[in-house]
Amino acid sequence: MRGFVTAALESGGDFHVTQAKSGFEALKLLPRGQYNLIISDINMPDINGLELVRFIRESEKHATTPLILISTDNRPADVDRGMKLGANAYLTKPFQPGDLLETVRKVMGR
Repeated sequence: MRGFVTAALESGGDFHVTQAKSGFEALKLLPRGQYNLIISDINMPDINGLELVRFIRESEKHATTPLILISTDNRPADVDRGMKLGANAYLTKPFQPGDLLETVRKVMGR
């Protein structure tokens, strides 16, 4: 999925993508850079995407960074929880590259 998202972003716009293989790796990368957008899967092997959203929204540096959650789960309770924690958008897999790019542009105000 990381490769799919990266390819969609890099081929569909002027995006430079930094990948993290896990939620813990993402948490290590966040203090090192200023990111314009964060995309996270909910289902990850160490911490899930909902926990990652909570950590991101508690950080001063990235509290307002646009954030998109992706997941195979589209239950209303899951979507609602992600949005209440601070996600700006929620995409359900599978999705097309155009759907991702449209969502990215929307949350980034482009």
